[in-house]
Amino acid sequence: MPNILIIGATRGLGASLANAYAAERDTTVFGTTRAAAGPKGLDEKIVWIPNIDVAVEGVGKKLVNQLGMLGGGGGMVEGGKRVFDVVIITAGYFATEDWTNGPKWEEEVKMYTTSAISPPFIVHSLFKSKHISKGSKILLVSSESGSIFLRHSKEGGGNYAHHASKTALNMVGKLLSLDLKDEGVIISIVHPGFMRTEMTKGVGFDKYWDDGGAVTPDEAAKSLIEWTEKLDISKSGQYWAPRGPRDIGTADVTMGDPKTLPTPLQLPW
Repeated sequence: MPNILIIGATRGLGASLANAYAAERDTTVFGTTRAAAGPKGLDEKIVWIPNIDVAVEGVGKKLVNQLGMLGGGGGMVEGGKRVFDVVIITAGYFATEDWTNGPKWEEEVKMYTTSAISPPFIVHSLFKSKHISKGSKILLVSSESGSIFLRHSKEGGGNYAHHASKTALNMVGKLLSLDLKDEGVIISIVHPGFMRTEMTKGVGFDKYWDDGGAVTPDEAAKSLIEWTEKLDISKSGQYWAPRGPRDIGTADVTMGDPKTLPTPLQLPW
């Protein structure tokens, strides 16, 4: 019976992933929420882990403590620990910045903490507590915006912390893959696609949805699940766009004709 853990499962991509996995037979899905209880409207099979804020110090240890309170179940190891087949860290935060108004200190700290500082603490805590082991697949939800190679004058500057925190996450993923290679734990760094979510709408990116080929979170979740099913250790530590180049706005000027690029697409750092 597969065990799935979604870090940041209350809305957007995380909610779609949790719902999609919960719809699978004999699959147990755990989702984190910053609130004291899970949101309404999602699959009742989802087991909620409350009061988990990835922007707060100690999140890894708190997550493990909460899991211990939930007990065991399928995929057990010695000591009654539940081993996760798949862990997806998709919690995110996006505050826009531009050169005219300047960067924003508190917003930058929150973006870096959410995207790039918390993931190694979460993965380290899960591994040390034996909640992940050989064969576990860890997906770090990054973005094509984190690729230095893909950044081009076509899309301009700004959004310093959002883009740079994704670049930092990419490095975190690479380093984790090196640490966990001999343990047989797979780390996959993914660009899930440009999505029609409250987050992108909240920063005004909804005006680019149609021209940019934005998809719904459900569509992105389906692609990620298909990617995860085929994922093996040979791709650990690599940076991929499972949906290909279709929504990468600078692909044409940095990588060539999107029509000739493969899907899935390995992204340049």
